[in-house]
Amino acid sequence: MNIQLGWLDYTILLSYVIFVLGIGWALARYMKTSADFLTSARSIPTWVTGLAFISANLGALELVGMAASGAKYGIATAHFYWVGAIPAMVFLAVFMMPFYYGSKARSVPEYLNMRFDGRVRCLNSIAFAVMTIFASGISMNALAKLLNLLLGWDYNLALWICSGVVLLYVLKGGLTSAIYTEVLQFFMIVLGFAPVVYLGLKDVGGWHRMTTALQGVAQDPGALHLKAAGTHYAANAWTSAWQPLLGGPAANPMGVDIIAMVFGLGFVLSFGYWCTNFLVVQRAMAAKNMTAARNTPLVAAVPKMFFPFLVIVPGMIAVALTSLPDKNYRIPPPVISQANYSKAVAVVKGANPADAAATVTAVGQALGRKVDEQKVEALVADNAKNQLSDQQIQKGLYFSVAEYDYDGVIFSLVQKYCPTGLLGLALTALLASFMSGMAGNVTAFNTVWTYDLYQAYLVKGRSDGHYFWAGRVTTVAGILLSIGAAYFASMYNNAMDIIQLVFGFVNAPLFATFLLGMFWKRTTGTGAFLGLFGGIGASAIFHSLTIATGNAPGVKGGYLHVVSIFPSEMAQNFWLAACAFTVCLVLTLVISLATARTKSDEELKGLVYSLTPKIKAGDLPFYQQPGVIGVILLIGCIILNIIFW
Repeated sequence: MNIQLGWLDYTILLSYVIFVLGIGWALARYMKTSADFLTSARSIPTWVTGLAFISANLGALELVGMAASGAKYGIATAHFYWVGAIPAMVFLAVFMMPFYYGSKARSVPEYLNMRFDGRVRCLNSIAFAVMTIFASGISMNALAKLLNLLLGWDYNLALWICSGVVLLYVLKGGLTSAIYTEVLQFFMIVLGFAPVVYLGLKDVGGWHRMTTALQGVAQDPGALHLKAAGTHYAANAWTSAWQPLLGGPAANPMGVDIIAMVFGLGFVLSFGYWCTNFLVVQRAMAAKNMTAARNTPLVAAVPKMFFPFLVIVPGMIAVALTSLPDKNYRIPPPVISQANYSKAVAVVKGANPADAAATVTAVGQALGRKVDEQKVEALVADNAKNQLSDQQIQKGLYFSVAEYDYDGVIFSLVQKYCPTGLLGLALTALLASFMSGMAGNVTAFNTVWTYDLYQAYLVKGRSDGHYFWAGRVTTVAGILLSIGAAYFASMYNNAMDIIQLVFGFVNAPLFATFLLGMFWKRTTGTGAFLGLFGGIGASAIFHSLTIATGNAPGVKGGYLHVVSIFPSEMAQNFWLAACAFTVCLVLTLVISLATARTKSDEELKGLVYSLTPKIKAGDLPFYQQPGVIGVILLIGCIILNIIFW
């Protein structure tokens, strides 16, 4: 199933790699202090930070994970944008950026130190460092799988080479290098994927033909092995954003209800990610002034609203194509070695058509995967009649595997629709997104580790040159740890599922800490520390007691005992996040009331909303004020939700 790149494709790929390395080398001469390397010395213009803000989120999470979720869950995946992103981005711009930027904090954990104490800073720094390593690993796992699936490159070799390229340009140009390559990545993704969406929709017969096919799929998803046999949904399960949720978890493929979607995703995970995740906040904090910092999330929100059409629709196209036999397409199965395919081919060639059950079992054992009985029986019968070649039998086996690797959706569509030249452009867009995703996480990791752990607790009082050197060493360590996380991420078939799980552990309880800390001056350091610790612990306990349908205990949850089974991994993630947030909020509230304040109102000025003078818009026209722009963006979101209701 591998494809061959032409000289034009390789030229485009190589040009991109040379260009990003050139950015790193060009910026290296400006990296004179630790602030230059780790925070860009707050010197980047708004349009650059705005595009970098959204592009930092455009790694495997966006391209691979959203296409996978589009296939797995349908248009409801758009809630990650219209419910799970835009409102939180507006809130960050209007309410939270004044605290972050105005406090002169170099990172989110450093702000927590100013607001509470060193204990909260240390705990969040460690949790965030772990999260960024996992997120970086997810990006590189997706990239290595891409190169293995499409080009036949060895997974391990691809992983290490691409990681090495990221290391080179980040090591040279620091955060500034990552930000400018993220801007380039934004345009590469739009140029690379718009043709894939257009050609896919054209092939399937247009938007109406696609939705018609998905309506048929929804009424019997078991026929395509998308769900367990006997599962039936209403016809709009894949094509309506809100109506299937009204029927409860059993009425939609995501397995969630309104409460889980609005509270779990729309409030806890969304605000927890966009408002407290230093990876994206760091881009706004690199802006040249307060106005630019507040405008950064608002600039990013405009393209963010329309990205579902670029990254979710491909997954829906893939399901529609899979349901149409004449299109000769299927959502890719998990990667199966050639040795296993060869064993299965031998089984088919030696099979007795009269003993179909035994043949199906033997083929499944040879492939190491579940298989479609009818397709295997038809393949055996066809071979007995026409003496198929090994290649023809292997193709039939590929289509008979009854399991899916949803992360392979976007790769397979690129493979199907992109000719030479366009293929190189699409692959370069994928390469850009994955490498930039890794770079973004690594630059956030090295800043937090250097400033919030190494300088704050391990080695204090050294020269700026020493911390500059430490930031570079941390960059190398971050890349190596990310490679290890990539091997862990390879266990999951949907990047979005695992990343939302990681966010549930880290960002969900942290948002509760921020919410109380910024808007309730009575919140104490002891309450914040124990509440945050308890929220993270609640996440671990929740995950140890629950699993998703189709998973065995001890695999993706249920390590201690299974007390609840959720319809999908995403539903499990949403409720885990809600649990972590609630536990942290209650513990912080109760413990704060029981412990004494350690900081006066004067010390909390600029850190707590009620004690901070409100920012004046100055000479900005009415229509350019952050609050007004935010309201316009929210109205746009409401309109999109109504259209796809």
